[in-house]
Amino acid sequence: MKQGLLISILFFCLAIFISLPSTAQCSICTKTAQQLGEGPARALNGAIIYLAFAPLLLIGFIGYRWWKNNRDA
Repeated sequence: MKQGLLISILFFCLAIFISLPSTAQCSICTKTAQQLGEGPARALNGAIIYLAFAPLLLIGFIGYRWWKNNRDA
């Protein structure tokens, strides 16, 4: 259990550090961010990545549990 928690925390930190320089905007968000300026545009990118992380983490957890249960069978 402790090893699984440690791996989860490590994965979370790794995902945050990898996603920091990425841009995650649709075309409408890009135009809006260009009008706002440099600081708010970076904040908008961070918010989009932050909001996308929770569903991806949930899907990853469900996939891992499914894989682990089917591997033993």
